[in-house]
Amino acid sequence: MGKLYVLQREQLILCPIQQVFEFFADVQNLEAITPPWLNFKVLSKLPIEMRQDAEIEYQLSWRFIGLHWKTLIRQWEPPHFFVDVQMRGPYKLWEHTHSFRPDNDGTRMLDKVRYELPFGFLGSIAHAVKVRRDLDGIFDFRATTIDRLFRERCK
Repeated sequence: MGKLYVLQREQLILCPIQQVFEFFADVQNLEAITPPWLNFKVLSKLPIEMRQDAEIEYQLSWRFIGLHWKTLIRQWEPPHFFVDVQMRGPYKLWEHTHSFRPDNDGTRMLDKVRYELPFGFLGSIAHAVKVRRDLDGIFDFRATTIDRLFRERCK
């Protein structure tokens, strides 16, 4: 068993929970909140009915390596949370919990990603050298973009 890593982020979005959840339930919005350098594209036929057991396929590139990624919605509890897990992709384990709760005039969004890299010790080195910094950059981009998009939506 390799090393399990956890990435957690929290963000206040000044919009009602239902509106925030609907945004994240629309797979097409993933492209808007993913950094351009990943060349992220949804491959599944759109629109996708988001629900438990929905499967979604994507393609992206990481450091010039083309990757196909398939996720499964393991849990679906609108408007409070959903969990997607990698079925096929670059990680040995990827479990992303998206949680939403009302917070004064907005919504508190929490992301928790549990992940494990393949290749044992070499995966640990890759994590220390590059993977964690790239994930932080991806989630920093997401936070900035989400803030901008919702400022425009919920004036």
